[in-house]
Amino acid sequence: LSQNRESFDDPSCLAPQPPGSVSPAKRQIKEVKETKITINCVTFPLPGEGPEQQLLKPDEWSYCDYFWTDRKDPQGTTLVTGFEVLLQKQLKGKQLQKEMAEFIHERIKIEEEYAKNLSKLSLSPLAAQEEGTLGEAWTQLKKSLHDEAEVHLKFSNKLHTEVEKPLLTFRGDNFKKDLKKYDHHIADLRKQLASRYASVEKARKALADRQKDLEVKTQQLEIKLSNKTEEDIKKARRKSTQAGDDLMRCVDLYNQTQSKWFEEMVTTSMELEKLEVERIEWIQQHLRQYTTLRHETDMFNQSMVEPVDQLLQNVDPAKDRELWVKENKTGDVRPVDMDI
Repeated sequence: LSQNRESFDDPSCLAPQPPGSVSPAKRQIKEVKETKITINCVTFPLPGEGPEQQLLKPDEWSYCDYFWTDRKDPQGTTLVTGFEVLLQKQLKGKQLQKEMAEFIHERIKIEEEYAKNLSKLSLSPLAAQEEGTLGEAWTQLKKSLHDEAEVHLKFSNKLHTEVEKPLLTFRGDNFKKDLKKYDHHIADLRKQLASRYASVEKARKALADRQKDLEVKTQQLEIKLSNKTEEDIKKARRKSTQAGDDLMRCVDLYNQTQSKWFEEMVTTSMELEKLEVERIEWIQQHLRQYTTLRHETDMFNQSMVEPVDQLLQNVDPAKDRELWVKENKTGDVRPVDMDI
């Protein structure tokens, strides 16, 4: 933000003015109000007034460029500062990260239940009496279910250690405490700024009162409506000068405080931006680990099925018939006709 100093060092600002005229000090205050606007104790340039501000980080959509003004909350009842919006983004990110971990946990439970059911089914006695090459294929198919159950159980265990747990533990309870420190620090600076602004307004009113008092006394002296002496005029002029000095001092203190708030806003918003980048990259990394584990599971499952495929290709009805006949034949002598 531009930190142009409002100066009252022109001696004519404090000198008596002709009746009905506006003092240079008042004109200068009016000009400041026309080129700048103060919103919630923060001073901004009016659109189209003064040199155009350049973004601090052009083309990056950086936090430090877009959260300077306050806005109303969704209910429209209270004002929320731009910095509070950034903090809310961090807290929401933490909550969403927790919800992702809960989602993965549910996925793990499904895998564990699936593995349990596969293992149980692999022990089923159904069709256990099938014989021959088809029986071998059927036995291998049931065994593949047991092996597949082991694969899914390992998948669920890895999901817990390599995806769910990292999502849960990334930035623990201290993270919210750190955010509160940021919040209190910026809020304190904002309170200081509000106090400085109140002092400026008070000093501005005091200067206007002193100017008016000086003008009235001077006018009364000129038209002989009062017995005020030149000493009274000098005293009023000194008070007016002092009021101008006080206003300049208050404006300087306000600008210093606003500059400090500005610098801390830039620094802290950049830190929050960095934290958000880290959060997104951390989640990306571990969700990619999920897909890696998922691909591995598919490959292992495929390897479980390959022996079944091989045995199924080798199923030979003729051979199975031969084996079954050899084991179960009742005799190979055929009947003949009866003799008389």
